[in-house]
Amino acid sequence: MSIFPQVHSCIFLHHYFPCSFNLTRKKKVYRVVVLLFVSLMATSSTSISSLPAISNNQCKDGTSPMDGGDINVLQKHVSFFDRNNDGVIYPWETYQGFRAIGCGMALSTTGAIFINLGLSQKTRPGKFPSPLFPIEIKNITRGKHGSDSGVYDAEGRFVPSKFEEIFRKHSHANSNALTSEELLGMLKANRNPKDYGGWLASWTEWKILYLLCKDKDGLLHKETVRAVYDGSLFEQMEKQRASVH
Repeated sequence: MSIFPQVHSCIFLHHYFPCSFNLTRKKKVYRVVVLLFVSLMATSSTSISSLPAISNNQCKDGTSPMDGGDINVLQKHVSFFDRNNDGVIYPWETYQGFRAIGCGMALSTTGAIFINLGLSQKTRPGKFPSPLFPIEIKNITRGKHGSDSGVYDAEGRFVPSKFEEIFRKHSHANSNALTSEELLGMLKANRNPKDYGGWLASWTEWKILYLLCKDKDGLLHKETVRAVYDGSLFEQMEKQRASVH
């Protein structure tokens, strides 16, 4: 998974899909913020240089990527927060994006600070650090860590076979959902040797998703996970919120 779209999706999926909540709202928000911070710190020490380079315009399995034109799925996720469409996301735009999909002021502010602080310099290689902490969308794949599911390739494109593999290999109790134990098994299977930062980042991202979006039976459903990956979630959520106001 990629930290920027995945963390945003995890935090807000409960507005779009029915999820069960075993924690009070205050405790839940606190835990999400803590996990978000830990994940960003973990990815800061994880290099993507070991990831295989993809030089053609197809997904690894030969299928067409789920993107349009020159923008890949990973960039499509992030572009939602580029409110003026200039290719750069500043903290105030991240904040505006959070608010557009229904988040409160406190969590929007916290998310904007943590995410821009964690990803700004990683997406601006060779440039002097900016006090405005901009995120350059064209380089968002530099925020990708190791030991992930492989559903996004090294160039940010969606790999359908890898998505299906998650459930084909690890879903046993329900073919279209993951239990907590199955999720942990998947994370262990995805670990690269000695990639401790990647292990922690992957665990944190999936932990947030499971915490917020499991159903009453403790299942994380396939359609929920797909909504994180397919790049359309944020636009759908903004439209849904606008339709009820």
